[in-house]
Formats: sequence, structure tokens, C-alpha cells
Amino acid sequence: MQSKGVDMMAQVETNILGLDQISREPGVVGLLLVNNPFSHQPRLDGLDRLALVVKEGEVPEKEIEHWLWKDSRVQVRRVSKEQLERWIVGSSNRGSAYWMIQGEILMDRDGFLNNLRERLLNWSPLIREQKLLSEFSRFVRAYLQAKQDIQDGQVLDAYSNVLSCLHYWAHIALVEEGMHPELTVWEQMRRVNPGIYKLFEELTTSSESLEKRVQLVLLACEFSILHKMESSCSLLIRLIESREEAWTPAELSQHPDLAGLSIEMSVLLYKLVSRGCIREIAKPSASSGKGVMELKYASASQARNK
Repeated sequence: MQSKGVDMMAQVETNILGLDQISREPGVVGLLLVNNPFSHQPRLDGLDRLALVVKEGEVPEKEIEHWLWKDSRVQVRRVSKEQLERWIVGSSNRGSAYWMIQGEILMDRDGFLNNLRERLLNWSPLIREQKLLSEFSRFVRAYLQAKQDIQDGQVLDAYSNVLSCLHYWAHIALVEEGMHPELTVWEQMRRVNPGIYKLFEELTTSSESLEKRVQLVLLACEFSILHKMESSCSLLIRLIESREEAWTPAELSQHPDLAGLSIEMSVLLYKLVSRGCIREIAKPSASSGKGVMELKYASASQARNK
């Protein structure tokens, strides 16, 4: 049974002195306690427990406290509901899915934490599509940057960006398999997708010149982008097709299913138009000068824009 208040929290063995006071802060709707939350990088974080305080409304990203309770070093971190969902869908905080699945819910006033955990465990269709879109967006951006670096003769920068490409590609492959990317992602890839792991090995250990290694991986990434574009962008394509009127980039970014996601909207729209997945429509702009056309985006199957 989910916890409803501080009186229930007192029955939990792992309760930490002071969390009862935090629970009375304005806007607090949930508390999550995670033992050994940074097991993947103890030398970096050096903390034994994480107390995640979930609040209504925006919370500063760096609102963090460190406590010492008995022999435990505890990180107390405040986060809004929206920020927590962005962490899980995006890549900015890859430990967040682990926290939600493994942590102990001490308080959940409106059921948000239990609902989010259930959606994570069952890979709700929307979370899966959001995760794919977010990772694919980063994949394409890193690929384009690496390609530009090679054209500019910046081989070391190209290497750095193509390595990021492989990370995002690995995340996409794991999500497609119904798995949450872990921080030790290459150990996962060794088991799940030996092909991507082999590219990682070729890039990092091959005896070929650095430029040749980068070029090889770029070719593989280009093929993957073309192959995965429609499936990875299915959420965005479906939203565009959901109405006859063409969309502006701002309208798409503000849609509830996309709002808050960290995606490269302009890059994705350009690629989808180039691939023929959607249509680009130029219309006179009411807010700009004479002769200026505004670009909007519509379903590729529409006979004409309305």
C-alpha cells in the first residue's frame, strides 16, 4: 500500500531524520528513498542514499543538500514532476529510471510516483515513443556535427561527436528491445547488439587512422538514421498527421506529448521533410515583412494544405 503521510513514513526502517520536516514544505507531493543510488560511480558521488523530494511547480535544477545521518551520507534532491519525467525520457540524468524502479516510495500524496513507476516497468507506449524521439534527436544532431567537423578538418572533434553518436544509437537499440539504458551501456550492448558494440570497438581500438575510423562509423550512422527515422519519429509524425492544418515548430514543441522534451525540432523537421515523411509548406507570414514566407509542416499524405 502506498504511503500517504509522515505517520506512515515513521514505520519505514530506512526513514531518515528530517524527511518529515521536508514533507511539510509547500508543494511536496512525494518522497523516494534510494539506497546506494550511485553504485555505478561511487568515486564521483561518494554518497550512500538519495532522498528524492518531488514537488509541484518548477524547482531549481541544482537544489541539492548533503546530509550526514548516523554513518550514512545522504543527498537530498528536490525536483518537480515535470523535471523528473524529463530526466527519465531524456539523457541528462540516466540514473533516474533506476531510482524510480529501485527506490522505496515513502510518500505519494497524489499517486504520481506509483503511476510513473508502473509506466516505467510496463514501458508505456508514450514513454517509449518519447524516449525514442529524444534519443534519435540527439543521435542525428551528433552525426551532423561530426560530419561537419570532418569537412572542416577537425578530426578530434569529429571523433568526440561520433562517439556520442554511438552512445545515442546504443540507447535507441536498447529502448527498441524494451530495456532502460544503464550507465554501463556498453556492457549492455555487448549482450544485446554486438553489431553496435563492434563499431564502438572499431572506433576506439582499430589500428586504422583516426579519420578513417570516424568515416567508417559515420557511414554506419547515416544508414541507421535513414533506416530508423520513421520508427523513431513516429510520435512526431503522428502529431503532425493528427490535424489537417499545418503546424509551426512552436506549436509542435508546445504540444503536451512533446512539451518539456529536449529535442532538436528544427533538425528533425528538416530530416523528415527530406525523407518525404512530412511536407513543408510555405505560407505568407502575417507577422513578418512583405514577401516573407513562413514554413509550416503537414502530413505527407495530404493533397493540399487547408
